[in-house]
Amino acid sequence: MTKPTTRETTHAVPPLGWDDDWKDAEADRPPLTPAQADELRAWLPQLSPWAVVGAQTLAGVLCVALAALLGPGRVAWSAFWGASAVVLPGAVMAWGLTRRSSRIAAMQVHSLFLWEGIKISMSIAMLVAVVIRVHDLHWPAMLAGLVLCLKAHWLALLRRGRVKNQH
Repeated sequence: MTKPTTRETTHAVPPLGWDDDWKDAEADRPPLTPAQADELRAWLPQLSPWAVVGAQTLAGVLCVALAALLGPGRVAWSAFWGASAVVLPGAVMAWGLTRRSSRIAAMQVHSLFLWEGIKISMSIAMLVAVVIRVHDLHWPAMLAGLVLCLKAHWLALLRRGRVKNQH
C-alpha cells in the first residue's frame, strides 16, 4: 500500500506556495521579505480579544437564563457569579491589551504575561470572595457558569473561521 503524497484540505490555500507536508517544515527556509510577511498577515485570520469576551458574555447570559428557568433564584445567581469570574477578568485583560498606549507593548510577550497574570489573579480573588460572601451558593450552577464561559472562546474561533472562509 502506498502512502498518498497530497492531503485533502477544506481550508483556503495559504499564500506563498506553502504546503502542509511535515517533511518540508524542517527544511531551512529563508526569512520572509516584508511583502511576504504582509501577505501572510493578511491571510492569517485575526481574533480580537473583545470577540472572545463577547463569546464568553453570550455563554454566561445563556447559562444564567437557563439556570433561572431550571431552579430557584440562588441557582441563577450562582451561575452569574461563576460566569462573572471569567468575563470580568477577561474584559480587563482585553482592555489592557487593546489600549492605545499598549498596542505596541501588547506585541511583547511580557505584556501578555502581565495581563494574563492580572486576569488569573482577579478570577481567583473573585471566586474566593464569592465562596466567602455568598452563603447559599449553589456549587454546580457556579461551576457550570465558570466552565461554560471558559470554553466559550471556541465560539469566537468558529466565527473567525467562517468569516475568513467567506473571502
